[in-house]
Amino acid sequence: MSALRRALGLPSATALVVGTIIGSSIFVQASELTTLVPHPGLVVLAWAVAGVLTLIGALVCAELSSAFPRTGGVYVFFKEIYSPTLGFIWGWAMFWTMHSGILAAIAMVFARYAGYFVPLGDSGTKAVAMAAVLLLSAVNYRGVKHGSVLQTAFTAGKLLAVLAMIALGFAFGAPAHEAARAASAAAGPAPGWGAGDFAVAMVAGLFAFGGWHMVTYNAEETQDPRRTIPRALLVGTLVVTACYVLLNAVYLHVLPVGVVATSTRVGADAADAVFGRGGGAAMSALVVFSTFGGLAGIVLAGPRVYFAIARDGLLFPWVGAVHPRFHTPHRAIVLQAVWACVLVGTGTYRALFTRVVYTEWIFFGLMAVGLILLRRRADVRRDYEVWGYPWVPLVFAASAFAIVANQVVQEPAESLTGLGLVLAGLPVYWFWARRGYARGTSNDSVNP
Repeated sequence: MSALRRALGLPSATALVVGTIIGSSIFVQASELTTLVPHPGLVVLAWAVAGVLTLIGALVCAELSSAFPRTGGVYVFFKEIYSPTLGFIWGWAMFWTMHSGILAAIAMVFARYAGYFVPLGDSGTKAVAMAAVLLLSAVNYRGVKHGSVLQTAFTAGKLLAVLAMIALGFAFGAPAHEAARAASAAAGPAPGWGAGDFAVAMVAGLFAFGGWHMVTYNAEETQDPRRTIPRALLVGTLVVTACYVLLNAVYLHVLPVGVVATSTRVGADAADAVFGRGGGAAMSALVVFSTFGGLAGIVLAGPRVYFAIARDGLLFPWVGAVHPRFHTPHRAIVLQAVWACVLVGTGTYRALFTRVVYTEWIFFGLMAVGLILLRRRADVRRDYEVWGYPWVPLVFAASAFAIVANQVVQEPAESLTGLGLVLAGLPVYWFWARRGYARGTSNDSVNP
């Protein structure tokens, strides 16, 4: 029987972390955060705190991945610590909404920004989005090495572009900075804010850090995963946090706070302020490049979860097949590509994703609590242990559950609908469990 091939080293795994997180949000979402706390220092602080919480979550994930370095990552953590039921529900929500939804959404962002250069109607935009998903799926179908090389190349390119924007913004943004100061002074004092506003702003920042956990899905295709994945998570989240904080500092350096708060394309506006007309075109090109690189990581990671679920007998057996030549979960890749294209074509990803995205934080909170439960077990080997235990995982769990509680209070009907969509996977799990899971799993046979 064909097996997955270990082709991901530390550079590729780190690029997967960085490239998956840095997509389009940092070029547009600064406005939402700044609206809540319209003070430059608080904006930068909110991004920094969001980065620290992301780092904590990544460290929790790192210890769990060192204990269970198997394909499926978070799915495996829940299955081993809690029960196969919770693992299946995670995978169910991933496929139908959370992972496929963000894949479709970012593909649409890519296509819309591509339309800046080549006019596209609604149908053309959807066609380009689908083409991007299918192209990247085809690359990953032919081998994890192909997908990781593409991901690494785009990550390196976008990092260089982001660093160039940061350097050029501070080096040549003096005239724009003076104009921004004058405009802010003329606008008068910034509106007041409260601790609740800062908390909501921090949550807005956290969503821009999404995707840090996806590197764990490829554990059986990673070289020395017990050591490589924790290092990739640590280095990757630190790099992203530095980029986010510095890039937002540039936005606030060259644009008035009011403009940052109301802009729908803050990255392009900042580029225009520094370089004049044409800067927006350069930024649009960067967003196209960045979103395509982000898509590469998301396409690469997701099918490994569905593959692991099928291998455990909780999904059609053919989904758990490995290509005899390319050594990839090729049918799981095709399945994800088809469903993502359906979401793009119908536009249903908007409603599904916005209703369900908050539920991801329920799982993140449970993951942190699961680490505490895992520490009580003497039968599990760990090559990495998170510092500051137990306070670090407890802080992250409390933050995750606070995010969920805030969402439920703010939008109770939408939140309950989203939770219902996730829990709809329970009867499906019971059906598959009765058919297949009792026969056991094959994960242990490939555990390094």
